[in-house]
Amino acid sequence: MREDLSTPAVLSALRVTLHVSFAALLVLAAVRAVLHLSRAPGGGSMIAVVLGLSVLLAAVYLAGTLVENRVARGRASRESLRWGPGWLGLIAALWAALALLSPDFSWVAFPLFFLCPVVLPTAAALVAIVVLTGVVVLSQYLHAAPGAFAAGMALGPAIGAIVALLVSFGYRALYEDTRRHVRAIRDLESTRAELARQERDAGTMAERDRLSREIHDTLAQGLTSIVLVSRAAQRSLERAELDAARAQLATIEDTAAADLAEARRFVRDLAAPAPGDSLPAVLAEVCHRTRETARAVGAPLTCEFTVEGAVPELPAPQRTLFVRAAQSTLANVTSHARASRAVVTLAGWDDAVTLDVVDDGAGFRPRSAADDARNDSFGLAHLRRRAHELGAVLTVESEPGAGTAVNLRLPLPAPEATRPLPNGDSS
Repeated sequence: MREDLSTPAVLSALRVTLHVSFAALLVLAAVRAVLHLSRAPGGGSMIAVVLGLSVLLAAVYLAGTLVENRVARGRASRESLRWGPGWLGLIAALWAALALLSPDFSWVAFPLFFLCPVVLPTAAALVAIVVLTGVVVLSQYLHAAPGAFAAGMALGPAIGAIVALLVSFGYRALYEDTRRHVRAIRDLESTRAELARQERDAGTMAERDRLSREIHDTLAQGLTSIVLVSRAAQRSLERAELDAARAQLATIEDTAAADLAEARRFVRDLAAPAPGDSLPAVLAEVCHRTRETARAVGAPLTCEFTVEGAVPELPAPQRTLFVRAAQSTLANVTSHARASRAVVTLAGWDDAVTLDVVDDGAGFRPRSAADDARNDSFGLAHLRRRAHELGAVLTVESEPGAGTAVNLRLPLPAPEATRPLPNGDSS
């Protein structure tokens, strides 16, 4: 439907037509009444009365339409419309006085017929229309020549009132329907705005969670290593072991440089390893840094990295998951496990890629994922959540005094089955 033929546009056109017709009929009736009275003896005083009442009626009608227009445009409260019945009553009284003075004003009743069902409740509107019709008939009777009053003078206004009543009820039905649509649209807009706000909040929380994971798995782990090595260097200086202190300071420098590069990638939203580095190469570098950190702090830890099977090229989020799992797990080994040996194994299977990090350290009693979330195992809880988001499974097996084994398993999509050829052969 064309926009200019929508229901609100039609209703606006009907309102304008109603007001214009009222003004035109009022002006026409006043002109005809003045012409008739000017030819009657002593009609000068009546002309003044008719013109005065006509101007007053026009002013009252105009005031009401201005208020209604402001409400329709949203510039005034709908509370202003509570004076509508009184406004209509005053208009009807002024019109009735004019109609009794001159039958030319009888035609002005038709716009009033349309107004009654719009302004008044149904029962009151029916009573008002009957009264207005009676006034029209009475005016015709009073001003008709003796014996000239006929049934048509009463039937015509009655038929006009019925037609106006039906049209007015149709207008009111359209108006109420339009108001319901407007309320529904406003509710939808409000709901959409609320959903947009919730989505923004959810996105903000998700981004905060992502940032906290990245900071914990990269910068925080590197800073922990720097703190451990710096303490070892301080002890070496206290014992005058200058060669050991130099080696430890070099480890601090290498770790800080690596963290600085990671921070720059992080700021540029390049948290994943560089695309040119293969996953095995990055994991081998993680093991190398773990050995250097352990040696700098004087811990007897060796870290071995092996690759088994054919490891497919993984998307960036999955590659980052494996790297962060190795970094977080080996950082825990260095800081807490007191292990002498750690083995990192990356394996490619037909249906999955796995990462195993096994150490011979002190071990611990693993908690459930819910316990991790409630307690202070920040890294493990976030690693579980990161794995779950990407469809992977993180398993931790450990016992006090028996070391720890961490397994990360990422299922691979099943390859499409080879479709047989029509002759039964396959290729």
